[in-house]
Formats: sequence, structure tokens, C-alpha cells
Amino acid sequence: MRKYSLILAGAILIASCAGKKTANLPVYLDPDKPLEERVEDALSRMTLEEKVAMTHAQSKFSSPGVPRLGIPEVWCTDGPHGIRPEVLWDDWDQAGWTNDSCTAFPALSNLAATWDRELSRLYGDCIGEEARYRKKDILLGPGINICRTPLNGRNFEYMGEDPFLSGEMVVPYIQGVQANGVAACVKHFAVNNQEVRRTLTSSNVDDRTLYEIYLPAFKAAVQKGGAWAVMGSYNLYNNQFNCHNKRLLCDILKGEWGFDGVVVSDWGGARDDDEAVTNGLDMEFGTWTNGLTGAPSDSYNNYHLARPYLERLADGRADEATLNDKARRILRTIFRTSMNPEHHFGRFVCPEHYEAARKIAAEGIVLLKNEGALPIDEKVGKILVVGENAVKKMVVGGGSSNLKTRYEVTPLEALEEAYGEKVSWVRGYVGDVSTSYNKVSTGQDLSDSRSSEELIAEAVAEAGKADLVIFIGGLNKSANQDNEGTDRVQLDMPYGQESVIRAIAAVNPKLVVVNISGSPVSMPWAEVASAIVQSWYGGTETGHALVDVLSGAVNPSGKLPFTVPCSLEDGPLKTERQYPGVREEGKRYWQEYYDEGIFVGYRWYDTKGIKVQFPFGYGLSYTTFDYSGAKAGKSLREGGSVKVSVNVRNTGDRDGAEVVELYVAAPEIEGVERAAKELKGFEKIFLKAGESRTVTFTLTPSDISRFDPEAHKWVADKGTYKALFGTSSADILAEATFEMK
Repeated sequence: MRKYSLILAGAILIASCAGKKTANLPVYLDPDKPLEERVEDALSRMTLEEKVAMTHAQSKFSSPGVPRLGIPEVWCTDGPHGIRPEVLWDDWDQAGWTNDSCTAFPALSNLAATWDRELSRLYGDCIGEEARYRKKDILLGPGINICRTPLNGRNFEYMGEDPFLSGEMVVPYIQGVQANGVAACVKHFAVNNQEVRRTLTSSNVDDRTLYEIYLPAFKAAVQKGGAWAVMGSYNLYNNQFNCHNKRLLCDILKGEWGFDGVVVSDWGGARDDDEAVTNGLDMEFGTWTNGLTGAPSDSYNNYHLARPYLERLADGRADEATLNDKARRILRTIFRTSMNPEHHFGRFVCPEHYEAARKIAAEGIVLLKNEGALPIDEKVGKILVVGENAVKKMVVGGGSSNLKTRYEVTPLEALEEAYGEKVSWVRGYVGDVSTSYNKVSTGQDLSDSRSSEELIAEAVAEAGKADLVIFIGGLNKSANQDNEGTDRVQLDMPYGQESVIRAIAAVNPKLVVVNISGSPVSMPWAEVASAIVQSWYGGTETGHALVDVLSGAVNPSGKLPFTVPCSLEDGPLKTERQYPGVREEGKRYWQEYYDEGIFVGYRWYDTKGIKVQFPFGYGLSYTTFDYSGAKAGKSLREGGSVKVSVNVRNTGDRDGAEVVELYVAAPEIEGVERAAKELKGFEKIFLKAGESRTVTFTLTPSDISRFDPEAHKWVADKGTYKALFGTSSADILAEATFEMK
């Protein structure tokens, strides 16, 4: 429970009874006063000890307020896909409440695949309402780290491989959350691109790569989205821990970008007393009670920003001005959230949130291949469903995104609901039979003692009798899959699923393969499938959303937010020093070198001319679209802009949505490496059959600039640029040119 002092309740009651909103209230309690005046007034009334107390945790997910002044505690919650169940005061295990089962929204990789800013705002609005209803002040999300390697265990929590797409999608999410008086805490800042040895590895990145690839989405979150909180990451950047990294937090985030919010440590991410005080960290949270390990009797007083901080203030090693800056940022957060003059009550597990979750999940599903098997014919006969992921509930597990949901519709349940007795299911393979995490359980029993040979034989026998086979497999949220704390060990489907797919296809060519994952999965078996669907961890309504697309109730319009390569060997990470890092003599921590520079994802494959399985931005529809009439203004000058446009027509017989993608190819400049093309715009439009529309984008010099590390500034090179319009990074259908003068 929150602790409000009698002065707060009394002041509000007196003002209310007097019929005046702010009669005789102290400035910091007066909701009509400007935010900064309230902050300064509250700060002037606080003792040194009260200021320090606010900078560190008092429980697993809360930090102290100032009871004497009626300033409440700060309560955080994991997201970013739903509001985590209440946990014990000092432990990750759930507290056993019966009213904390949330709406599970789709994973952020699913949201990114919608390429729809309006849906991102809807997502933020809904999850913000759920957080406010549960009286949470800081939502620990969204995550926007770049998908540098498809093996990263947390790719499913992020928004893909491209900084522009991530930046455009994160802004409305943040705005939606914060419109409910809840701070969005953007994470994990920065260059945090793997889970293996995540607390022991230094990311060594050149400045151009840092500014062009790994910082833009965070900059957009801060400057365009107005994020109120940022979370530091576990790893080190250039051999300094990121939760108190001077370059990242002081120089860039708070300096260059003017961030006025609060910097929160990842749980246990603070590792040094002096750096925690001086290098930009504002609030320290942790696992156990000294931040990372162990549980001494005086618990949270052992945090870096607790007793050690008071000792440094007492003997002059720390100054009160730095402490005041931390306290201001924390107070600012409180006045923006729990003490916001515009009071919000939120909503929780309501029909509107279920509907939003279903819509977002469906709009992000990507049709990768279709040779007439989809949408499912209304007159279809026997449908055989094969695969563990057809029945396995995915909301539980995965690390800090672990949720307890009111319900979760599996794909098999939704197919049975839609097609009744036509549907039967066989397992096909055994993957992960665990069904609980942190004492949250799905209540399922997935145990199966049969051999893989027996399971395949059963699937083959039943497939031969079916009119349509739907294989539903992929990854899950267990260790070495899509999971916090571990990276994947292979790009292919695990658990021998390829053997199952090929065996089924040999007896029934009408095979639809549904891959459920949050990161790229290679598909060497793709030629034997009649249709391939990339689905995701869709949350509460995952089954309904999938069947909406399979049945044709929703025309698929999702696009891949990452590249699906043919093999790991084709990718840009070629050496151990690039991934997962190496030990070097004289270095305390593992060293990881971003030698590939700016060539991440499609920037690598398109520039090097390497064939991929499915390119970035790719996704089919049940209708077809034609691009024509690309145009561009003649020239672009400093301080100006240029318009580029293309005509898009729905040439099929179904209504549907299309994502129009704009890439820009820069002129060749001697001595400067540039990617073949870079995403610089996108727009999702809905067109009825036969309808056409002109889609226009406005480009400014900053949109086409590269970062010059020597001058430490953005440069728009003179020359001829190409505006490339397409349905993926590899499928350019129209182009126009313009000059930068």
C-alpha cells in the first residue's frame, strides 16, 4: 500500500471543503502551480537523508517517498507487454493476489511488425490504463534495442533491426502510456544487444555506428516521445557500466538530448559506489538487497545510492548539488505520475483492451508465402493441426516479461472455435514442457513420454487423411529460445521440427506452416510448404488473431521488422570478437567489438548483395498492389525540405492494407562507407479493391544525413539521392531522384 501522510489528505480535504481548488496549499501540493515550481518547493523542504532515501529501492519494485511531506512512494512494474503480477516485497515470486491477472498484449516484435503508428498509440493507451489502474508510476518499457544478431534472447521484447522503424513506433507508444499519468521507462540504454554474459561484456562501438544505429530510437523516445524515464543496461560501453556510464548518461542523454526525466538502473545494474553517485544514475533498483547478490540483514541500506552515498556526502567525496539534481528528477517523475494534477484512474482487463490486443496481434502477423492454401476455404474438410505451439500458452515465462493473464486463447482453441469438429490435433514434437515461472502457472500438463519417431509417425498417418494440415511450431520463451538471460544457440527451428515438417509435406502437399517466434528463424524447408505465416507471442488473444488471418477475416498486412537470413554464416557477425566477445589480457571484462559498423541487418545484406530467405520489410497479402508514378522535388537545401511521392493501387479483388516503404540511397562519397539504402519513411494505408492513392513523404537534410565522428555532427552530403519505394528492402518497385545542394 502507498503511504500518504495526513498533511496531504488534510490539505486536499480542507481545500475541497472550502470550495477552492488550491486554497492555502504549499506550492508543491498545489496542482495549479507550474511543475518546476512544485519541484523546487518540495526540494527546499527535504532533508539530506530524505533526498538520498528517494534514490534507492525499499522493496523489489518500489522506492521511498517523503511521508513527512505527503510525497508518495514510486512504484514500478514490468512491462512492456502487460502489467506484471504483484510480487513479494523482496522476491521475484508472485505474492498470490487474486485480482492481478492482466491483459497480455502482443510482444513488441509483433507491434513493430504492424508498421502502424496508430496501433502503437492504441497499445500505449491500453497498457498505460492498466498500469494506472494498478497504481503503478513507472512502466519498465518499452524496449528498443536493435536486433544486431538474431540469436539475442530478448529480440522478442524489441522493435527490430532498424533505428528509424524503432524510433517511429516507440514515440506513440510512449505518448499513449504517459497520457495516463504513467512514466514510460525506455530501455535498455544502450548498445545492449545480447544476453550471454550480459553483465560482464563491454560493447566497443565507434561513434558513427553508435549515433547512426544504436542511439536514434532512444533519441526519438526522449525528444519526440517525451519519455519521462530511461533504464540503463546491464552491459558496459567502452568498459564502463551503462547504469552509470558518463558518456551515455551525462554527456549524451542529459547533455546533448536535454533529457529532464529520471534514469533508472536495471535491477542490479549499478556496480560502483562512486560512479553511481557521479555518472548520471538517479534511482537504483536491484535483485536481492545489495543490488546484485546476497541479502545482508540491513538490506537496501547497502545499495550504492544508500549508506555509501550518505558517507560520501558526509566526508566531502560527494556534493549536494548532484544529489539535488537526482532528487529533482525523482520529484518531477512523482508530480508527473501519482501527483499529476490531472487524475487518472485507468482500466483493467476490459473488453476494449482485449479487442485492442487482438487487433494489434492480427495486424502484425506476416504472410511469408502463399500458393493458394490461404485463406482457408470455407468448404474445407478435415483440418489437422500439428505442433506443440498450437497448444502451449506463451504468456508465462521469458524473464521480466512474465505475466499472469485472465485468459489466453491458444491457436488450437481458436481453430476449434472457428471450424468445430473438422479440427483435430497431434503433437508432432516435444519442445518445452515447463508451464510455470516465478510461481505463475498456466495450469497445463504438457508432459509426453513418446519418442520423436512415434510422434512423427502419428503426424504422418493423420496428415495423409486430412484436407489441410496446419503445422504450428517455432520457438518458445524457455532458456536458449526467446528468453531473458540466455541467447539462442541456433537459427533453425529447435526440437527437430524440420523433420516433422518435411515428413508431413511428403504425404500432404497442402501444408501451412505457422512459425511463432519473436526473432528470426531460418526456414530451409520453405519450399515444401504451401503457405508460411510468421506469427508472434500475441498475448491474451493470440489464437483469435492468428485465425483471423488464416481464415481471411483479416487480410494480412504485417511486415517483417527484421531480416530472416538463410544462415548465420551469411550475416555480418563473422568473428568471436564481434559476438559473443573475447577475453583480453589486462581487461577485467569480456570485450565485444562492433566491427561491422553501420552494416546491421538489411544494410549488410543489401549492400553486400547476399541472398536472404525473407528481407526486412517483407510481407504478402491476399490482394496485390501496384506502385507507379514516383516523383520527387528537384532539390533539397539546408533548412529546407523536399517532397517525394508514389501512386499505390490495390489491383486485387480484396480490400486490404499496404505498408508503403521509402528507402533512400545516398551518392557515393570517396572515403565514406554508406549502406545501399536506408529506411527513411513508411506509411500504412488501407485500400479497397481497385482503389488507388498517392502517398507523399517529406524529407529534410537531417533525414538523409550521416554522422561525422571527426566533426561530431550530422552531415548531408551534396549530390544525387534516390528515393526508392517498395514492399521490402529488397523489393523496390518505383524510384525518383533529387539533389542535395
